[in-house]
Amino acid sequence: MSKHIHSILCLGDSYTIGEGLPLHQSFPYQTVQLLRKEGFSFHAPEIVAQTGWTTFELAEHLIHHSFEEQYDFVTLLIGVNNQYRSLAVEDFAEDFEYLLKKAIALCTGNEKQVLAISIPDWGVTSFAKDRDASDIADSIDSHNSTASLLAAKYNVAWLDITTDYRKMGGDPEMLAGDGLHPSASIYRLWAAGVRDFIVKMI
Repeated sequence: MSKHIHSILCLGDSYTIGEGLPLHQSFPYQTVQLLRKEGFSFHAPEIVAQTGWTTFELAEHLIHHSFEEQYDFVTLLIGVNNQYRSLAVEDFAEDFEYLLKKAIALCTGNEKQVLAISIPDWGVTSFAKDRDASDIADSIDSHNSTASLLAAKYNVAWLDITTDYRKMGGDPEMLAGDGLHPSASIYRLWAAGVRDFIVKMI
């Protein structure tokens, strides 16, 4: 094994910080735990995320954030709050493209070490029981389609977590106490996907 200690930066919103759970149960921390168990050296993940952030709010924050000179890997999971607030998909696309380019720059221009992650469908959760799950699903699909096309444009890897989340995200055992955000078990699945991406790159 290389003695290089790898770094990972995770950009996003409540899904990245693991809203409602201890930080070590979030997917960035679970990812690093999995990698360390396999013998890879990793610093603790750097997380730049906040519950409620839209793509624009994340982008605004990045302008003022002091980053390390470079990171080995960057993940980007953002956009659910754009969808929740019914903001224009065109604005989401513009912001997401900016964020992708920023993520690539933070990996010293190596787009192959950036991973864009799809937005999970909160319409399956108990929080959304009085809302139109079909409308939410259509809107989430529209945002994810936009994001995945942009990821492809910049040769950035894409991780679909939405498909599996729709099958299990409504299970009470798969939800945090707020009935909206995922449990540690869901984040473990996401972490496994991120781990697989990183192992291929190391």
